[in-house]
Amino acid sequence: MNNAEKRRQSRLKRQVRVRNKVRGTAERPRLSVFRSARHIYVQVIDDVNNRTLVSASTVNKDVGAELQGTGNVDAAKAVGVAIAKRAIAQDIKQVVFDRNGFLYHGRVKALADAAREAGLSF
Repeated sequence: MNNAEKRRQSRLKRQVRVRNKVRGTAERPRLSVFRSARHIYVQVIDDVNNRTLVSASTVNKDVGAELQGTGNVDAAKAVGVAIAKRAIAQDIKQVVFDRNGFLYHGRVKALADAAREAGLSF
């Protein structure tokens, strides 16, 4: 098993451990983050009804169009603001944050801080 595979396995273990504690409801859905090398994706999920309520990513044309690159902290901030605006438009103001096994620093932290500043509370 090489280092990349070990990192992936460690992330999946953290993901399972966190997911056992973090569940989204209709009143307080789960804000789930996935980060790849090139992009960052975020969804607001109602786990009771198994539905994605709102989503945003650097792949979206309205979010990623004005960005220099899509795999950096500035892109994560833009996605955080976009998800907050979309969630508030659907009358979702409180969420539970799910970092999806990723460490809370860098792009994940930038996305969370931007979403908080734009009006989401978690």
